[in-house]
Amino acid sequence: QVQLVESGGGLVQAGGSLRLSCAASRLTFNFFDMGWFRQAPGKEPEFVAGITRSGETTLYTDSMKGRFTISRDNAKKLVYLQMNSLRPEDTAVYYCVAKSSASASYYDTRSYNYWGQGTQITVSS
Repeated sequence: QVQLVESGGGLVQAGGSLRLSCAASRLTFNFFDMGWFRQAPGKEPEFVAGITRSGETTLYTDSMKGRFTISRDNAKKLVYLQMNSLRPEDTAVYYCVAKSSASASYYDTRSYNYWGQGTQITVSS
């Protein structure tokens, strides 16, 4: 059974930084594009960042550009999300996701084959 396990969440003050990690198991990791979504209470899931299976291309939602950085280590089957200059509005549960189709949209939740269980990020003002 494929597993995506996030870690690194927690409570941080506004302006602070956190790094999330996602460990994949039972997954042919380099056959999958990876990404991060987040979901705040009462809101729809929101695309945060994505990275192609080779790691050569990344994309971000506009509000995260310049603050968040996604990266991956295919040898270790890990994907990271470095988050800087955090804001209270970044508070949400963050999910690691994986999609096998290179042509599927990063922004559509239906594109993804696998989701992690999520990790809570709380940014205090």
